[in-house]
Amino acid sequence: MREKKFCPYCGAPLSERIEEGRTRKWCKACNTTLYENPVPATCSVVIDDQNRILLVKRSVEPKKGVWCLPGGFMENGENPEQGALRELFEETGLRGKVDFLLGVVSTPGTIYDSILMTGFLVRAYTGKAKAGDDAEKAEWFSMDTFPEIAFTSHKNFISIYRAAHENTPAPG
Repeated sequence: MREKKFCPYCGAPLSERIEEGRTRKWCKACNTTLYENPVPATCSVVIDDQNRILLVKRSVEPKKGVWCLPGGFMENGENPEQGALRELFEETGLRGKVDFLLGVVSTPGTIYDSILMTGFLVRAYTGKAKAGDDAEKAEWFSMDTFPEIAFTSHKNFISIYRAAHENTPAPG
């Protein structure tokens, strides 16, 4: 994890102090406490009419070359559903409609300390899946033939879908 060393408001060096029972970054120059929060991200479990799932092969780190659900970090001004559908389009070329929320989990990150991941089910979409943005490939997989999945949170959302919709074991 990269550590913040300077105040984002005035540029002065940061120090640490105990506040609200936790060690927090603090700027003495402008008397500002930096609250570090999880970074919001979204992903989509996209299912076709043959009950196959759409996965993308990552073309960037972390986990470059490993398969995952289409998704990524939310942008300012987006709600989680909008972020999920934007990421779906950027990575696969599909325009989708959120069916429902699968869940919300907090996971450790490699760049950010903590990621707050929101997963959605998408069964209605238009277009033909093709790799874009951070994806090397976009492919449909049968529920009983999965490649390795890059992120635990993505495995969890796939498992939630499968538990609700079929009696097959979760992906490896």
